[in-house]
Formats: sequence, structure tokens, C-alpha cells
Amino acid sequence: MSTPRLVFGLGRSGLGVLRFLARRGLPARFHDEHPRPQDLEAARALGFLEDPDPKPGAYREVIAAPGVPIDHPLLQRLREGGAEVIGEAELAYRHVPTPLIGVTGTAGKGSTTLFTAHLLRASGLRAVAGGNLDPPLVDVVEDAEVAVVELSSFQLERVVHFAPRVAVLLNLGVDHLDRHRTPEAYHQAKLNLLKNLTDQDALVYNAADPRVRQAAHRTPARLYPFTPGPTPRETNLEAAYWAARAYLEGVGLEVDEARLRAALATAPSLPGRFETFGRVGEVVFIDDSIATRTLAVQAALAAAPAPIAWILGGVSKGAALEDLRPLVARKVRVLLAIGRDGPQMARAFRDLVEVVEISETDGNTALERAIAEALARIQHGSVLLAPLAASFDQFADYKARSRAFREAAQRIGGAAWTPSSP
Repeated sequence: MSTPRLVFGLGRSGLGVLRFLARRGLPARFHDEHPRPQDLEAARALGFLEDPDPKPGAYREVIAAPGVPIDHPLLQRLREGGAEVIGEAELAYRHVPTPLIGVTGTAGKGSTTLFTAHLLRASGLRAVAGGNLDPPLVDVVEDAEVAVVELSSFQLERVVHFAPRVAVLLNLGVDHLDRHRTPEAYHQAKLNLLKNLTDQDALVYNAADPRVRQAAHRTPARLYPFTPGPTPRETNLEAAYWAARAYLEGVGLEVDEARLRAALATAPSLPGRFETFGRVGEVVFIDDSIATRTLAVQAALAAAPAPIAWILGGVSKGAALEDLRPLVARKVRVLLAIGRDGPQMARAFRDLVEVVEISETDGNTALERAIAEALARIQHGSVLLAPLAASFDQFADYKARSRAFREAAQRIGGAAWTPSSP
């Protein structure tokens, strides 16, 4: 007798899925092509067996981690053998009745997810956040009154029936072309969030993005447009406000306007997401380590005080550079190129601004030198880390890059360093 399901890929998402299945007594096997020893140990401790060579026809359902490409050859063979390929969000939707608010976009989805959950908790609901950010959705959805889920394009590729009570579509830029290959395929993955909406659901959308606006008006959902604010944080707070309001109205709960507005002021400040964290004289330091997409970097450059010393680089994700040229010409004084692909990415701007290539391979040392070079060139304005690239050449993740930047700024600033008030 075949096992009904296979968990393909361990890591944070796959182990969350196995914990979820174990709690519900649902049988499964797991497969990971490059497992970490600690992940294997955790999976086995939950009582699951590994399938090192999954055969087509052996499984009815495959729950694939976001890091497994949708066109992975083994996934393709399993699908051809009759397996349905889904992801964590679809699994949670099928097995748990908790209402969901789904948030996606090229930039800002993590902050908007956390802000929305914060506003709903302030409204008296037991609201949790999960999904693409920690923790996995399947770890928290069972004990919540409402779950706000951040959804990446990788997760949305494998939704089937998933239908949130409120969908939030922030923007449609260009990202992950190394995975999706074309902007159209990337956008289509994002728009899967909307495909099952009904007139009983709500869609919160960015009215300033023409692609988003066009997609919104093709759905039967109740529409809640919002407009971007002057900074990424304010834009994400505005989206979260309307998401919380749409949910409360949709389930027939009272909307306490004063309470919602007060909660906006107490939303947490999130490290690595466009935060001014200190200054040296008249130069402020802004950490936007999570800004790895063109839209996010555009917003950061627009909001940061000029002249800007812009720290760029890491592992390129194929971001569109041409779209940044007008802002770079207008606001950037010097570009500090770090990491594996920073110098190559900086070539798109050499005719506009001074470029300093930071050759140090150690991430901490590279950021120290970048900051020193920046302070040698600007006496006011801002030093902005908005790397437009992944961190994995020099750091464990964007959070580690964020911490390294903050610590380097304090070391280089020395006695002149003044931290910003929280």
C-alpha cells in the first residue's frame, strides 16, 4: 500500500510541515536531496521515514518546500505519476478552518504581514503571523482566530484551492528571474493569490501600481485600494490598516477606528527593513538589508536623505537596474559595491556617480570599509544599505547582514556615533 504523501524538502518549511502532519496523525515520508544532518535528525525524531528515491506513482500528494523549483525534474516525474504538488499554505488551508489573510508583493510583504497581525491583536483577536517569514504557517495556524500569512512567489506557485478571506497585493515588480525566468511568469505566480477569491472575500491593493490595479478589477472580491506613503514603512502600515479593516468588516466585527489608528503608532520597528538606527554628525545610517528587489530599493532611495552613500551588492538576483538610474542620478553621491556581484551591478551606474569597489571578501570587514569610504565623501545625508542582492556570499541571511552593518557603523563612528531613539 502506497504512502499517501511525500514531504519534498526539509529546512524550516519542510520540518514545519512534518510537525503539522505528526500532530494530526497523518502518514508521510520525506525526501531532501541535500539534507542537513540536524534536519534529518529532527525529521526522524518526529517518526517519519526517508524515501531516498521517490518513484512516480508512489504518492498521491507531494508537499514541496518553497526552495524546490516547481519544474524540478523529480517533481515533474512525480506529477506525471499522478501526484498533486502543493505547498505549506495549501496544506494549512485544506486541513485547518482558521480564516487566512494572504499578503504578497515584490516588496513590503513581510512588514505588512506583521503589521496586520499587530492591528488585529489590538482589535481583540488572537491573530498570528507566519508563512514565508518565521514561523511557518503550519506551526501557528491551528491555535489562531485569524492567521496572516506572508506568501512568496515560490509558495504561490503551488496553491490550488487556497482562498484567503482577505488578499493583500502590494506591488508587482521584477524579482527571482533566476527561478521564474520571465517577469510574466513571476507576476503570474504572485497573482495566484487572487485566483480563488469570491464576492465574499476582500482584496486590498496598491492603487498606484497599474499592474496591480488591472488585476484587482478582474476579481469579484470587495475592493479596498490604498495609496503608498512617503516611506516604505508608512506604505506598509497603510496596507496593513486596510487589511485589518477589511477583515473586521468581512466577518461582521466592529471597526474601532481610534483603536486601529493608535495601534499603527505602536507597530514594531523591524530590523533590516528601512530603519534609521543612528548618525555620525549630520549623516544618518539607514538599514534596509531586506531590500533585494528593485521596487524596494527604489522606495529606499526615494525616502533616504540626499546625498546618499549607497551600499550595493551581494549575490545578484537579476534585478532590473535601469529603473533605478533616475533616482541614482538625482540623489546618490557615491556607490559602494560589496560582495560577489556588487562591482558588476555597479557598472550600470558608473556614468552617473562615483563607484568604489570594496574588495574585502569578509562581510564584516567589507561593511566597515564601505562605511569608512562613505564618511570620507559625505558630510550630511545618509549611508544606505539597500543591497539589491541576496546575502549568501558573505552572510548567513539578510538579518545577519543587518546586524553586521549596524555593528560596523557603531565601530567606525566611534565617539561620534549617536544611536537613534527606538
